[in-house]
Formats: sequence, C-alpha cells, structure tokens
Amino acid sequence: MAEEKNLITEKDVKKSWLRYYFFAETGISYERLQALGFCMALIPIFKKLYKKKEDFAAALKRHMVFYNTAAVFGSVINGITIAMEDQNAKGAPIEDETITSVKSGLMGPMAGIGDSLDWATLKPIIFALGATLSAQGNPIGCFVLFLLPIIQIVIGTNLAALGYRKGRSSVRGILGSGKIKQLLTAASALGIYMMGALSSTYVSLSTPLEFSFGEGNEPYVIQNILDGIVPGLLPLLAVLGVYWWLSKKNQNMVIIMLMIVAISLAGAFFGIF
Repeated sequence: MAEEKNLITEKDVKKSWLRYYFFAETGISYERLQALGFCMALIPIFKKLYKKKEDFAAALKRHMVFYNTAAVFGSVINGITIAMEDQNAKGAPIEDETITSVKSGLMGPMAGIGDSLDWATLKPIIFALGATLSAQGNPIGCFVLFLLPIIQIVIGTNLAALGYRKGRSSVRGILGSGKIKQLLTAASALGIYMMGALSSTYVSLSTPLEFSFGEGNEPYVIQNILDGIVPGLLPLLAVLGVYWWLSKKNQNMVIIMLMIVAISLAGAFFGIF
C-alpha cells in the first residue's frame, strides 16, 4: 500500500503541468479549446495510474470534454484533477462526472483570477520595463521579457503541487478566504497606475494652433493654454477616446490602429496636430 500511495509524486504533477503550459493551445478548437492540451499533459500520469487499457482509455475520454481556463493560475486545477484521478485509480467511489464537474466549476473562477493577475498585471509591468530599457538603448531590455515565463513557471508548478496536496478543498479555501478579492483589487489598482504611467510617457500629442488678435500682441498658443489647464490633456483625451471605443463599440485593434493613423495624417495635413 505504501508503494501505491507514492505512485504519483509532486515532481510528476509539476512535470505534467509544464507539458500543459507549453501545449495548452495545441489543437485548440471552439468545441474543446484547451481539452486536448490538458489531456495530453495527463498521459504520463494515466500511464502510472491505469494499467488496464480500458481504464486508460476511459481516463482519456473524460478529459476530452470542453475545458478552458488561465493556464498559470488555473494550474491548481491540474493538481486537483490528478489527486482525484489518483484516488479513483485506488478504488475510491469517484464518478467520471464528478471529476469533469470539478474541472468545469473551477475553470471560470480561476480564469478570472489568472487573467487579472497574469495578463492584466504581470505582463504589462514586465513588458513596460523591457520597452523602457530598450528605448534607452539598453540591450537588457529584450531579456527582461523572459521574466514573464520564468515567473509563470514558478507560480504554475507550485500551484499545481498545492492543488495535488490539498485536493478539492484547496481552491475552496483560497476562494473563501477573502484574500483573492484583496489581491484582485490591488492588482487592478496597480494595472491602472501602470497604464496611466505608460500613457503619459509614450502617448505624445500636441497642437501647433495659435491665434493672434491685433498687431503687436502675443499670439494665443492653444497648446500652452491646454497645458495651463491640465498638462498632457490631449494625450489623456486620446487614451480615453480609445478606451471609450473599446468599451462601447468593438475590440477590433486593426480598425482602431487604422483610425489613429488616419486621424494623425489628417491632423498633420491640416496643421491641427
């Protein structure tokens, strides 16, 4: 029995998640999304757990249903799933529907958490740092981008191991502790701060318009007036305009970029910008 209990190790769980991390989008489709990559990552686990061909095939089949979540912070689901499969292989009364239901129930909350922390916070900060260093001619800027996958792998492997150790109770404890809400609030505030800093630094927009009233009088420079009201007002309005378009219209980035280019060319031609 001792040998059976140690059949799956945390090292196996971490290696399984790494396979998923690199191949989560392999064979992606609207019918299954990440299911193929998730199932492929579990094959080495299944080979250890299920020696009978029919048990192995059944395990593959139940993990080919629709699945989609944040690969990094959703790694805890990988660990929980392996823990359930481990118990199932030992004869625990766990039905196929129970395993798939746990996955389906957790993939939404973990996707929300992962997208907020991973793609909306970590990625902008790291890429902004890399862009700033590169713009200054520092060659380290291109290597800074490797921080993102390194941090993701550290977080993902440890969360997968945590999920395996704690089983289904781990995510319930995390979600019920109230810490996630605080973390998401802090991440949102940090993300907004970074977007504001990036906008003020990299969005450049000014107007050369000026008006003269009578000979000998100093011309009224519109840009100086705007700077006297709110410094950087035009870049701010440009960012808010793009944000409004994204929130109210659509998220077609190509159309937005073409519109920005067209407005810039027209403004330069007529001497507005």
